[in-house]
Amino acid sequence: MALESYHQKRDFKKTTEPKGSPGKKAGGRSFVIQKHAARRLHYDFRIEVDGVLRSWAVTRGPSLVPGEKRLAVHVEDHPLEYGDFEGTIPKGEYGGGAVIVWDRGTWSPVGDADRGYKKGHLEFALEGEKLGGRWHLVRMAGKPREKRENWLLIKSDDEFARGNDEPDILQERPESVKSGRDVADLEGEAPGWSSKTGRIDKTPAANTAPRKRVAREKSTARKPSAAAASVRGSRKASMPGFIEPQLATLRAEAPSGDRWIHEIKFDGYRLQAHISEGKARLLTRSGLDWTDRFGTAVAKALASLPMEAAIIDGELTVEGGNGASDFSALQADLSEGRSDRFVFYAFDLMHLDGRDLTGAALVDRKAELARLLAGSPSALRYSEHFDEDGEMILRHACRLSLEGVISKLRDGPYRPGRGRDWIKSKCAERQELVIAGYTPSSTSDKAIGSLVLGHYVGDDLVHAGRVGTGFSRKVAEDLYARLEPLAREKSPFATTLSAEARRNVRFVEPGLVAEVEFRSWTGDGVLRHASFRGLREDKAAKTITREDGGSKKGSGALPRWTVKLTHPDRIYWKDAGVTKQGLAEYYSEAWRFIAPHVVHRPLALLRCPGGVGGQCFFQKHAWKGMNGKILTLHDQKDKSGEPIVGIDGFDGLIGLVQGGVLEIHPWQAPFDDLEKPDQIVMDLDPGEGVTWDEIVAAAREVRERMEAEGLACFLKTSGGKGLHVVSPLEPRAGWEAVKGFAKRIADEMSADSPDRFVATVSKAKRKGKILIDYLRNGRGATAVAPYSTRARDGAPVSMPIGWEELGPDIGPATFTVTNAAARLANLSADPWENFRKAAAPIGGPEKPTRRTARKVRKPA
Repeated sequence: MALESYHQKRDFKKTTEPKGSPGKKAGGRSFVIQKHAARRLHYDFRIEVDGVLRSWAVTRGPSLVPGEKRLAVHVEDHPLEYGDFEGTIPKGEYGGGAVIVWDRGTWSPVGDADRGYKKGHLEFALEGEKLGGRWHLVRMAGKPREKRENWLLIKSDDEFARGNDEPDILQERPESVKSGRDVADLEGEAPGWSSKTGRIDKTPAANTAPRKRVAREKSTARKPSAAAASVRGSRKASMPGFIEPQLATLRAEAPSGDRWIHEIKFDGYRLQAHISEGKARLLTRSGLDWTDRFGTAVAKALASLPMEAAIIDGELTVEGGNGASDFSALQADLSEGRSDRFVFYAFDLMHLDGRDLTGAALVDRKAELARLLAGSPSALRYSEHFDEDGEMILRHACRLSLEGVISKLRDGPYRPGRGRDWIKSKCAERQELVIAGYTPSSTSDKAIGSLVLGHYVGDDLVHAGRVGTGFSRKVAEDLYARLEPLAREKSPFATTLSAEARRNVRFVEPGLVAEVEFRSWTGDGVLRHASFRGLREDKAAKTITREDGGSKKGSGALPRWTVKLTHPDRIYWKDAGVTKQGLAEYYSEAWRFIAPHVVHRPLALLRCPGGVGGQCFFQKHAWKGMNGKILTLHDQKDKSGEPIVGIDGFDGLIGLVQGGVLEIHPWQAPFDDLEKPDQIVMDLDPGEGVTWDEIVAAAREVRERMEAEGLACFLKTSGGKGLHVVSPLEPRAGWEAVKGFAKRIADEMSADSPDRFVATVSKAKRKGKILIDYLRNGRGATAVAPYSTRARDGAPVSMPIGWEELGPDIGPATFTVTNAAARLANLSADPWENFRKAAAPIGGPEKPTRRTARKVRKPA
């Protein structure tokens, strides 16, 4: 092939792939293998022949087991420049997805290469960084009208071969030989950049190179003192004491333009690291020495950096279960005396080896900081920045339920105090507030039920409402122990509170500061739907004022419930501190999204009246004491004769919350016609040892197969371990036909890739494989609803996502009750908005079936 086919398939205005041209036919013998996460993960094997790269797509990658055959589909020739390509091909373009250089080196033919290629048996030797020894490419006999040319890639039995029981080279060495990244570091990001590594398509420099590479280069790096002196704008100066930190001004939108760079906003403690004489101190934003509070790992890592003295600005964090920094998790670790998860993200450098860097440009300070951190211990990380449009970065952060973005003037000096050189844009409203009182818990004599909050206007403390969720049981007890000694008779607020605001309140001296996340402010200055995130002991109560100018996203009206919640402070998720009240507030945020998927459907419910960790049981029928807003229905085929349950509005959903329902599992058919399913669910349930990359690839394969059958596919996380692919149906076929269709898809995947998939539920057969669970589609069978919570640690949510979001940044339990509202408020469009409009039929038309359910409201 020439390069015409290569050029015809690509729009080089959209993709960063090299355009290239045929090179000199000078007998070059380079080879490259690129790991490519397109519609499905595969490996592109390319050898240099006559000035181009002759190419094959190896669907399952090369195997070092002698004689094991791997399908290699012959594809168009690529230019030689492609051998160095690593980056993201935009979605919608040919081969859209992430590409890394998995291996490279030289190849040499065994015998006459041209003759072997024409005959369909090319034997050759590889000398790469991962692969070596002899290999065979054997062309398979083509089938009539088959367009693609299939070959087999086979390893010879030599000293480079491995046995069946030895490690798979693909799993042992998944990373790029060019940059050290795995395909997961690129996948799921906007084209051209990565939240982990910065811009993808630039030449790796000291501030973006992987740790493995820079660690080898550290010995040749410049001496820090000389490096600091070369920073333009720096000056000689002795080591100063505490430097007042530079603070960001809150704005609803991130700024755009070349003047700005953007960093992910961390959710932790802002700390200033002072390093000298081989020791490090960690100072809070008010100058308090908190070194001893954070264990020894971070301080030792800072002290080990190659310099004599430095002052570094950063944030100490703990990653939560979803992989993002989580202030509540940090608070919990501090409370438990745990320090093994602390990570210090460094984002600025103010002093280095006798040089004051505060007058230098930010990008120059950060470049010096990156060099200083190269090869540092894992407890230290460099805060990457992005040059792309600020709003695009903010949207990306919010879709992942991160806290937000900090935008900074790239040429700005370090200016202490709050100013406009740094702008913070948040995905959800956050505010520090003064604790002025509490209400006792209704379930414990030694815990708080809610906190009464305020903020200062001048010398006056102004009432800001209450927060009654976000406390784990231990935190609720700790807060009670800290607040009880601070009790006072009179209200500390400047104005008299209403009777409702004073109800059950015990006032305290206003000395402690809480950080809360909330939906919005009401017209009279009270928080709506607030959730406690932690104490801010690094901030003085008198400095707390209301921050204005924050995000206005998602501040619209929410539904209100009339159902009475008994014991609203009962904790349903102990580790996440989510109460009954908090769950109800989450569902009010999610109502407009979840309603189409749970209303007027029979429901199976997982009830945990005492919360996660207590007794839980599935409830398929009505129960004694059930809230009157929940519907009952009679299913004529239910042999028990007991009514099944459902809801027809928001109060019904809150009735489920009152009844301790932590998971909602709808049927795949509505009340109106129980015998005609209107959706089909393919549940991808990984066995032990299955990686997230494999689950992602499986979801894409299910989509490809379902779309080939004429069905649209929608995607959601399970909130557990896997993914659900859901297709809307025109309700024509009956249960047996729909279940049989799902079984056929599962069986075909299992037959085509028996080493990857299994269609039987037996756990003994699932190790290392993904169960394609088609049994969700039988009559009476259910699957967890989109946006439903799960009765698992962390309060995860089954969250619909777009196919373009599928990748390493979103895992099966990324979204939780505590972070889902931020995502929902920042969605430009519901990923399942057109779910019902996309319905298509399966099978042939059937005769009408008599409806077998009638709706009856349970007496109040």
